[in-house]
Amino acid sequence: MGGGRERSALVRKAHKSIAKGSKSFTVASWLFDKDTRDRSHLLYAWCRRCDDIADGQDHGGELNLEKSSPVDRVEAIRILTHRALDGQPTADVAFDALGQVASETGLTREMCDDVIDGFQLDAEGWRPRTEGDLMRYCYHVAGAVGVMMAKVMGVPADASDTLDRACDLGLAFQLNNIARDIAEDDAAGRCYLPEEWLAEMDIPPGQHMRPQYRGELVKLTKRLIRLAEAHDAAARMGAMHLTFRQRWAVLSAANIYGAIGEEVERQAEIAWDSRVHTGFFEKIGHVIAALKEAISGSFEPHEMPDWTRGKLMVMARMAQPAADIPRTPIRDEGVRPASE
Repeated sequence: MGGGRERSALVRKAHKSIAKGSKSFTVASWLFDKDTRDRSHLLYAWCRRCDDIADGQDHGGELNLEKSSPVDRVEAIRILTHRALDGQPTADVAFDALGQVASETGLTREMCDDVIDGFQLDAEGWRPRTEGDLMRYCYHVAGAVGVMMAKVMGVPADASDTLDRACDLGLAFQLNNIARDIAEDDAAGRCYLPEEWLAEMDIPPGQHMRPQYRGELVKLTKRLIRLAEAHDAAARMGAMHLTFRQRWAVLSAANIYGAIGEEVERQAEIAWDSRVHTGFFEKIGHVIAALKEAISGSFEPHEMPDWTRGKLMVMARMAQPAADIPRTPIRDEGVRPASE
């Protein structure tokens, strides 16, 4: 595994990738023990590389979708991913890193394909019609990654409740990201606000960034953030099943991403004039708050989110193309005599 590369070399490359691509994840991940940190970085390197290939960019730079077919790029991601999982070299460090961490932690092809299916939706120009569509997309691009991260942290495959909570955390992250990035997504011709939500606010399709709809957009953003908060609260309960350092890291990440949503809501109509982010000292404050919660424990949510991992997985499977009809003859076809 690892494409024949030295594991230490893969880890060094992965450290550089996360340091360049995500300051928030970098801060949280350094709270892990060394093995978990290295493995989480190997997984991040694959996620980052897939995202960059799908969008034709480098570590989250300006979107550039004109160089090749988006569908072809996603197919390349899937082929390279499957090669890596099969233990074959891919000539790409990030995919070889996936092969390495998958061999160590039991990540499966199904888990990876769930993530890649999210890139497939973007490549096809898909847009959500309902809240369920939105949550299914969030499952693919973030909830499924949360499940993979739980496996990286050593959560057993049969610990369904903990895996559910890991999915909740990914959903919360993505909902906050969507709230923050509405303007950037619009500039790239994308919109993750459900069409039914827009219709409720009498916002015509593709017009949500126009100044006259800014007040309605703020209301829809609050709706996103309430969803994120519900999944965040559920995720914190799952963190209690992790080791202390893992729990501290996960709660730190939850605090940092939750603060993004809070800031978007606070800025209201000017939230998209510049990209919302948290500064270094703010991140340190969130890490300290997470330490206290890791010690004292998290509050149990008043109610669990409606959108569960099981429900979203069923939706994801139902949305896939129907399997081919088997063409193998029935075992006794042509043998049993026809009845009169």
